[in-house]
Amino acid sequence: MASHHANDTLQPKLSSPSTSSLPMSVVVTPCAACKILRRRCAETCVLAPHFPPDEPLKFIMAHRVFGSSNIIKFLQELPESQRGDAVSSMVYEANARIRDPVYGSAGAIFQLQNQVNELQAQLAKAQAEVFNIQCQYAALFCIETGQSPQSSSHQSFDGFVTGSDESFQSSNLSFYLDQDSLWDTIWA
Repeated sequence: MASHHANDTLQPKLSSPSTSSLPMSVVVTPCAACKILRRRCAETCVLAPHFPPDEPLKFIMAHRVFGSSNIIKFLQELPESQRGDAVSSMVYEANARIRDPVYGSAGAIFQLQNQVNELQAQLAKAQAEVFNIQCQYAALFCIETGQSPQSSSHQSFDGFVTGSDESFQSSNLSFYLDQDSLWDTIWA
């Protein structure tokens, strides 16, 4: 019996009603949630694995938006394997909600989608400008060599970009020089 009692004092224990009479050798600090809520951190604390004592701001943000009772209730309803992701999501949403009280994380998503749309429009415009310059280069090449666009229809369009004299794969270079067809091709 004495050896069993010696083993109990070497292992850290959290205080609970059944072990309160046994001496404790290590004092365990409460989790950030229990510390902020000024309550005793039980061994079965749902919040302890997700709100460590050295990260109090994490709980403060989530508590400010969701409230501690809602966080606890939500975590108790989830399987343990999903609780870490749920806490990360709550903390992210709480931070977004504090930054933007009206839209929260949806506002950030909307802003990023607008930025993607603007960048796609800029990319399409740049591609159209590059295509237009390539067509102008092809027309100048035909003028310098004295060939009509129809007679040079066997030269490669890539050859104009790289400077080689290969055959066109398109049947008619004038299609590329026609501005109406150009815009229809680019925006189709």
